[in-house]
Amino acid sequence: MTGSTREAQLLDTFVTLADTLVVGFDTIDLLQILVERCVVLFDATDAGIMLDNGAGELEVIASTSERSHLIGLLQLGAGEGPCVEAYSTGRAVSVSDVEQIADRWPTFAARSTESGYAAVDAVPLRLRDTALGSLNLFREAPGALNPDDASAVQALADVATISILQERAVRQTDVARDQLQRALDSRVIIEQAKGIVSYTRDVDMDDAFKLIRDYSRSNRRRLSDVAAAVVDRSIRL
Repeated sequence: MTGSTREAQLLDTFVTLADTLVVGFDTIDLLQILVERCVVLFDATDAGIMLDNGAGELEVIASTSERSHLIGLLQLGAGEGPCVEAYSTGRAVSVSDVEQIADRWPTFAARSTESGYAAVDAVPLRLRDTALGSLNLFREAPGALNPDDASAVQALADVATISILQERAVRQTDVARDQLQRALDSRVIIEQAKGIVSYTRDVDMDDAFKLIRDYSRSNRRRLSDVAAAVVDRSIRL
């Protein structure tokens, strides 16, 4: 990717995120767009996002593949890893080589290696003192983001956080929490729909999600609505 093309894609991503600063945007689709763009922009293998469910517990809300989704779940189950630390501290965490952090996060390091990931960069989704989760980039080759790219990833994460929290400026905190809860509930439905499509079409979970996403975009329907229709069998993909 040339420098000018990459710059154009980065600017387009900021515009896309800014377009969500309206009432009624689809949080799941916003975060899915963000992780997919980050993979392209920052030469990552996969990306994922964890969000606080409102009770101080993180959940995987968006990912570009099943293995990045599972690595996120692993960190939550083990209570360790760069993605969890980025959320809890509100600071970016960079692991340029997972083999070098076995003493710090043994479970995470072992499973990352098994999954083929050699490096991870995690940045917090935060606004001032409020942390919502973390945006995480996984790579199959060792290495870290350069300072300019690290700043760009954090800027994208900040805009996404503002998009999620913007209703707090005009409504009570409970409204924003309800919005996040709806997003988390939608993710459960999407996972169910992926399982159904994977089974009926005899494809893996990543391809099943792509079929659902493609249908959502081509028919201009919300991703969560399409997933619900797949689950209740009113749509057959």
